[in-house]
Amino acid sequence: MTKATGPLFQVHFRRRREGRTDYQKRLALLKSGKPRLVVRKTNRYVIVQLVTFSPQGDRVIASATSKDLNAFNFTGKCNTPSAYLTGLLVGTRAKAKGVKDFVLDIGLHAPTQGSLVFAGLKGAVDAGLTAPHSNERFPDEARMNGEHIQLKEAVLSAKQKILGGAT
Repeated sequence: MTKATGPLFQVHFRRRREGRTDYQKRLALLKSGKPRLVVRKTNRYVIVQLVTFSPQGDRVIASATSKDLNAFNFTGKCNTPSAYLTGLLVGTRAKAKGVKDFVLDIGLHAPTQGSLVFAGLKGAVDAGLTAPHSNERFPDEARMNGEHIQLKEAVLSAKQKILGGAT
């Protein structure tokens, strides 16, 4: 078989061809007019950003990675407690800049109940921001506190430092 050619053949956007962007979902999120809480998981870290739309390109209001948790004496990696604390950190930074509400943007991640992206959402909600969500999607409180990996004391002390004085 040969590839289609000719005047009627239309190529999809590059990011759609690469499987990196779902433009229907993105348009639905942008129509809300609210900032988006973008939660992304890499192999090593969790990245959480609060982003607004601009015709020149998206603008980041507040951002944090799980690597930033080292400043709060917590070794941030790519796990549920790190995602929760990173969301909490972004929430406190965004609240300091006057943001009150947002919508969650998980991109192409599967919306699995109790997943890492919902731990980031829970952190932002616990920081005082509001978003449309269902509490049954959140991970267990024990997982977010790090009891499953014996980090409960470290998570609680980092949480107190983040809520006490955001950087």
